Amino acid sequence: MKNQLNVLLEEVCTQGVTAGVFPGVSAAVSVYRGNAYQRGVYNGGITRNGKGGRQVNPLTYFDLASLTKPLCTTLCTLALIDRGFLQWNEPCLSVLGDSLRPEKRAVTCHRILHHSTGFPAYHPYFSAFRPLAAQTNKAAIRDLILAEPFVYEPDSRCLYSDLSFILLGQVIEQLTGSTLDHLYQTTILAPLNLVEEITFIPLNGSVLKMSRDQIAAAALCGWRHKVMHGEVDDEHCWLMGGVCGHAGLFATVDGVQRLCELLLDCWQGRARHPAFATELLRYALEWNDGKNSWRLGFDSPTPGQSSSGRYLSPHSVGHLGFTGTSFWIDPEQDVVVILLTNRVHPSRENIKIRAFRPFFHDYLLQGIRKMQ
Repeated sequence: MKNQLNVLLEEVCTQGVTAGVFPGVSAAVSVYRGNAYQRGVYNGGITRNGKGGRQVNPLTYFDLASLTKPLCTTLCTLALIDRGFLQWNEPCLSVLGDSLRPEKRAVTCHRILHHSTGFPAYHPYFSAFRPLAAQTNKAAIRDLILAEPFVYEPDSRCLYSDLSFILLGQVIEQLTGSTLDHLYQTTILAPLNLVEEITFIPLNGSVLKMSRDQIAAAALCGWRHKVMHGEVDDEHCWLMGGVCGHAGLFATVDGVQRLCELLLDCWQGRARHPAFATELLRYALEWNDGKNSWRLGFDSPTPGQSSSGRYLSPHSVGHLGFTGTSFWIDPEQDVVVILLTNRVHPSRENIKIRAFRPFFHDYLLQGIRKMQ
């Protein structure tokens, strides 16, 4: 099956590059059969247009954007719940300040992970800042978010929000006395030997772990007046130093594939992660209020209109990233599908990924079914 999976990935990803959906792509699929994973991987296209562009290869890192929410912040939250630092339904924002309004004091990590806090989806705070990654920006943006009035009654609906995950990342740091990237590296990644494959890129002058040639370029940013290459694309994460709860991760396709396989294995009872109880992970992956597609930190397919296409089961979980990234994990079919692209390079106005994502997943799942 392995060679057939590679062929499927090459066929569908080549169509994406040719059609201008993205300049570069790394994609992977894992199918668990016979007590082992059958894996397919494809790397194609280029990391950057014009001078400095390289062929995408297995060592190419992509800006994961919002995949940071489930793959980092949610898993770190599970680790803190396991250790007793957090409780699902106990208020958690009080560690960020003493003068919070009562409705903000009532926010729990459960509501944040479910996107049902009451916070707005987004606000372009960055536009009021100079494009300088100063140390004071973190507290300034935190205070701006905490001052935002709620736009709906908490728990009455879901509204996908960057703002609440920015706060959750800072809650984690306050409770542990560690930076989010250090905690993630030592607690979640190190036991899986994934420290080199998945990483934040802090803007503190430290030396990059990888060459810039190994990183896929993102958007030409009008506010920062440059192509974002080797620095996080998200403006707020960039302002706060490159490490945040809502964005900032970079990874190779192998790193994301192996992490998602571990999550599937834990879900299926084939493995466990030392940082959190398997029951906590299952609760996050399976909890749903029956009113929307959101689990806790993860999304699930929306019937009839999901980016995951038509063939993943309704029990699947996954997430999208603004830069053109996604993962889906299907426990019924024992399948993991990863798509990493730099569709925002050079322009965020390229939205061809919206039609490509369901086509991509349908193409793969139909092909896998024919192999069985």
